[in-house]
Amino acid sequence: MNRGTDGKRRSVTIHDVAREAGVSRGTVSRVLNGGHYVSPSAQAAVNAAIRRTGYVVNRHARSLITGKSDSVAFLLTEPQERFFEDPNFNVLLRACTQALAAQDIPLLLMIAGTEAERRRNLRYIRAGHVDGVLLVSSHSGDPVGSELDAAGVPVVACGKPLGQKAKVGYVAADDRDGARSMVRHLYESGRRRIATVTGPPDTPGGIDRLAGYRDVLAECGLPVDESLIVAGDYSRASGETAADLLLERAPDVDAVFVASDLMAHGVLNALTRAGRRVPDDVAVGGFDDSPAALSTRPALTTVRQPWERISSEMVRMLLGRIKGDDPAAVILPTELVRRESA
Repeated sequence: MNRGTDGKRRSVTIHDVAREAGVSRGTVSRVLNGGHYVSPSAQAAVNAAIRRTGYVVNRHARSLITGKSDSVAFLLTEPQERFFEDPNFNVLLRACTQALAAQDIPLLLMIAGTEAERRRNLRYIRAGHVDGVLLVSSHSGDPVGSELDAAGVPVVACGKPLGQKAKVGYVAADDRDGARSMVRHLYESGRRRIATVTGPPDTPGGIDRLAGYRDVLAECGLPVDESLIVAGDYSRASGETAADLLLERAPDVDAVFVASDLMAHGVLNALTRAGRRVPDDVAVGGFDDSPAALSTRPALTTVRQPWERISSEMVRMLLGRIKGDDPAAVILPTELVRRESA
C-alpha cells in the first residue's frame, strides 16, 4: 500500500509497478498475462518491482480483459458428510490446492451430493466463474463429466470415469495391480481363507480392486468363494457391517482385503468386538494409505496411492486442457506398505 497526497493509504497499482521497474505499463501487463514478448531482463525487473511494492493482481479486472477467471473448481459429487469423514478427499484437496498455488491460481471447493446442488454448481461453472474443473466423481452414470464437457468446460477427473459418453481426461492409481500386491502378500504370509470387502460395484475402485483379488486367487489355485465377498460403500460403518457378515458366513476366515482404509478401520472394530486377534487370527489389509491407516490399532498394512502425484498430474493436465490440449489418461503405480495388521 502507498500513501496518496492526502496521506491516506491506497492500493498499489500497475502504474506504481511500472514506475518502480522503469518500464511501460504495457510491459507490466504482458508480464502479468504470461510474459509473452517480454525480454528476460524486463520480466525480472517487473517481478522484483512487484515484490518490493507488494502489488496484488486485481483478478476481476484482468478477467474482464482476458475472458478468464484465473481460478479452478474442485468439484466433489459426494454427500457433504463423506467429505468430512473420508480423509482421502481432504488429502487430495490439500495437494491440488498446493499445486495450483505454485501457479498463483485459487481453488474453489464445490460439493454436489444432491441433484439440487449439482444443478446449482453446474450453473455457476457454466457462467464462466472458473476456467476448469478437477472432478472427483467416481460413480457410474454420474452425468457431471459429460455435462461439463458438453458445455465446453475443461475437466480432468480423479479416477477412471465410468459410463461417460464424452472423453474426459483422468488421473488414477493402478487399482487392480495394487489389489494384486495386497492379496498376494496375504497369501504368501500363509493365509488361505481370504475374504474381501469391496468398494461400491459402480465405482472404478470397486470394480478393479475386486478384479485384482480374483486374479490372485486364480493364480494361487484358490477357489473364489462368493460368500467371502461383501460390498461396502467406503465408509467406516459399512466396513464394520461387512465384517460382521463375513464372520457369520465364514467363521474360519483368516484374512480380509479391504478396498479402503476407512472401511478397514470398521473391519478391525468388528474383529475386536468378536474377540478375533489381528493379525494372529485374522490378517487385515487396506487400500489408500490415508491418515486412517495410522490411527488403527494395530497399524494398518495397506496399498499406498500416490496422492501427491495424482494431484500434481490432475493440475498439470487441467492447465493443459484450459490451453487447448486434448484429453489424456494417466495411470500411476501403487505401493504395498507393510505394517502390523498383516
